Amino acid sequence: MGNKTALYDTHVAMGGKMVDFGGWDMPLHYGSQLEEHHKVRKDAGMFDVSHMTVVDVDGAGARDYLRTLVANDVAKLDGNPGKALYTGMLNENGGVVDDLIVYLRDPGYRVVVNCATREKDLAWMNAQASNFDVTLTERPHLAMVAIQGPQAIDKVKQVLGIDWTAAIDGLKVFSSVARGDWFVARTGYTGEDGLEIMLNNEDAPGFWQALADVGVAPCGLGARDTLRLEAGMNLYGHEMDDDTSPLEANMAWTIAWEPAERKFIGREALEQEKAAGVANKLVGLVLEDRGVLRAGQQVVVDGAESRGIITSGTFSPTLGYSIAMARVPVSVGDTAQVEIRNKLVPVRVVKPSFVRNGKSLV
Repeated sequence: MGNKTALYDTHVAMGGKMVDFGGWDMPLHYGSQLEEHHKVRKDAGMFDVSHMTVVDVDGAGARDYLRTLVANDVAKLDGNPGKALYTGMLNENGGVVDDLIVYLRDPGYRVVVNCATREKDLAWMNAQASNFDVTLTERPHLAMVAIQGPQAIDKVKQVLGIDWTAAIDGLKVFSSVARGDWFVARTGYTGEDGLEIMLNNEDAPGFWQALADVGVAPCGLGARDTLRLEAGMNLYGHEMDDDTSPLEANMAWTIAWEPAERKFIGREALEQEKAAGVANKLVGLVLEDRGVLRAGQQVVVDGAESRGIITSGTFSPTLGYSIAMARVPVSVGDTAQVEIRNKLVPVRVVKPSFVRNGKSLV
């Protein structure tokens, strides 16, 4: 038996197929992963993401601490309470300890990290905090529900009512608004517009049911993975890990190199890697013929001494063919080959993002 979110009984009552995910009992699907995927792309679906770890960072040294801890610069948030940024938390070698979102609160900051890396993340964060006047406080009393899709925001407003309408209408992408323990952010992991909402555990089942009553489809881990892969969004342990730098994980845009005097953890290693030139990069692969691309399959690049590897692969419900993200030699061109059942199958190489807002990018 794994850990259970506040919505566990609700998932079971609604027919969710429960599986272990990072030590948590979570719904894989509610009958049809495919239908859930399409519901998010065309209407609105909701995901229980309460297994994510919420940590509040407070104290006089909170800003300096986070400017050292993560590769992006939280100084970008100054003067804009509620604004958020995506970043990598790196080790001294430039590998990714975890990817996370940092929100500016008033006062302090809120950080959301992955469930599968919780213990490692908290140990790392606490170790670095010893040099700063800062307090880290985990918030296990908070559940989190992600509502995603072209109709998601309108349906959330139906549930939350007129008191929330103006605040939600005023939210820009990667911004949030807080009222008591309710924390509403315009963020997500599907490539669609939507909201991620934190609330008290005791309020979560009623909120979930109210969303279902206005037509928001309960969705599980299966649809969440196909949606994020179509959107070209990284998954920890696949596209990035402790031994992979953001420069080889399509995360270079999350590194704030300026100002030069900011000495974030891993900076020196990244500067050396950048100067020497990276050996590999993360790309997208498209297989329009029969077959399915899967994580772990090898990628052959013409003229390259070494092979690449698929980090995530699946059949794309939106596009109707197989797609993947792969780490390959930088010499890759517009085509490559993937080894499937001892045969080399030709694939097209594209930018590692396939679908956004329901539209094909490839």
